[in-house]
Amino acid sequence: MLFRAIVAGLVVAVVSQIADRFPRLGALLLTLPIVSIVAFVAVWWKDQDVGTITRLSRETLILVPLGLPFFVPLAFADKLGLGFWGAFALGIVLASATIGLWFALGPKSVG
Repeated sequence: MLFRAIVAGLVVAVVSQIADRFPRLGALLLTLPIVSIVAFVAVWWKDQDVGTITRLSRETLILVPLGLPFFVPLAFADKLGLGFWGAFALGIVLASATIGLWFALGPKSVG
């Protein structure tokens, strides 16, 4: 558990440093599912059950697009007249709404 936390923290630190200098490269790194890859390997090492990986993959495949509304206010903050924190909060509200609706109205599990 500690190892996973350290890896996740290092990923965030490295990406934020790169994004300061090279925003496009930072965005590319953010689109890579680095944390997901590490999590899948950790789950595999723990359980070695393809069924668990399959269920986790299906749920992730649904939830990733549902989380994308988070980025909309941040991407258009200047046009919307929002500061960082306003856009950030609105993004959390939008992503929470889409994900919350999925949990409330969608199937109890995918697959």
